[in-house]
Amino acid sequence: MKQYLSDRINAMEASATLAMAAKTRELKAEGKDIIGLSLGEPDFNIPDFIKESAKEAIDQNYSKYTPVEGYLELREAVCQKFLRDNQLHYTPSQIVISTGAKQCLANAALAMINPGDEVIFPAPYWVSYKEIAKLAGGVPIEVYTTIENDFKMTPAQLEAAITPKTKMVWFNSPCNPSGSVYNRQELEALAVVLRKYPHIFILSDEIYEYINFTTELYVSFAAIQGMYERTITVNGLSKAFAMTGWRIGYLAAPEWIAKACNKVQGQMTSGTNAIAQRAAITALKASKSEIQYMIYEFKKRRDLVLQLLREIEGLKLNIPEGAFYVFPDVSAFFGKTVRGRTLHNASDVSLYLLEEAQVATVTGEAFGDGNCIRISYAASEKELREAIRRIKESLQS
Repeated sequence: MKQYLSDRINAMEASATLAMAAKTRELKAEGKDIIGLSLGEPDFNIPDFIKESAKEAIDQNYSKYTPVEGYLELREAVCQKFLRDNQLHYTPSQIVISTGAKQCLANAALAMINPGDEVIFPAPYWVSYKEIAKLAGGVPIEVYTTIENDFKMTPAQLEAAITPKTKMVWFNSPCNPSGSVYNRQELEALAVVLRKYPHIFILSDEIYEYINFTTELYVSFAAIQGMYERTITVNGLSKAFAMTGWRIGYLAAPEWIAKACNKVQGQMTSGTNAIAQRAAITALKASKSEIQYMIYEFKKRRDLVLQLLREIEGLKLNIPEGAFYVFPDVSAFFGKTVRGRTLHNASDVSLYLLEEAQVATVTGEAFGDGNCIRISYAASEKELREAIRRIKESLQS
């Protein structure tokens, strides 16, 4: 029946992270002892003060349709957040609240990309970027980075990728899957290139902003000279506040772009969940100190995971400075044969670890890097220690 589906759906790849999560659930239901390190979801519970605000919203009968662009109070809270954390001045008319950051990305793509427009992605990139751009008719242009350079795109690489058809650059810092964080000097160097091409717009995905282990002040791309009027900044509450299931994302952009995104959303889903929006107001107004315990724990786990992975001969590692992933190069295992099974690529390694070690990871091929696998350390220390013990045992066999 595939022939009856649209060409755009037939050309679209399924999300590898969600597919692995589904496979993990399936194996667990069969009684397999699978340790899931594939999904980008904090294992913490939502802070109690946010839960209480949601309960109050229910009692206050926030049950009607919400404005397409989001409650004014929430958009004002987003503006306050940008001013407090990023020294960026926005008005509520420049903000759109969506059902998760992923919808923000889709809104921006449909609002900005015409068929044939080229969209640059530094690889590795988050799995959905490429498919969202393709759905909008865009042509993905992948810029391959290296583990030796901490998976960061250089100005020379950016310049080489730009053509007269380039419309956008999609950018993610801290990065999923690599954990890379660009500092101010690196962003300014990229901006030097972009200032030569005023027709190019930037989508800066900053969903992992708070989960940042560097000692430097986080810098939003829109804060770089000359970038404010050309940058769509996407963020949300899923990662830092452990609110994945509440589906609250937001974007900030020049008003004409925000209005276009609002127009798209108005025809697709309308306004976002009322109760989740009221809880998000409370979350965004809170001090970052309220969630610092999660960030501290993620850093502690990162250090543990790196320590344990360094004991596995053949893995190549860098030090991720944000998010909650490590992205080791496993290419040393390509061509190896275990019990008659040859590992040809990262997908083979990831599947081997699922079946032999019973540890779920994600192939780097889904992120645009065929040499690596992604390991999430959003799990307990006990699970991480056992998972890496299994990985070590399986790879050293």
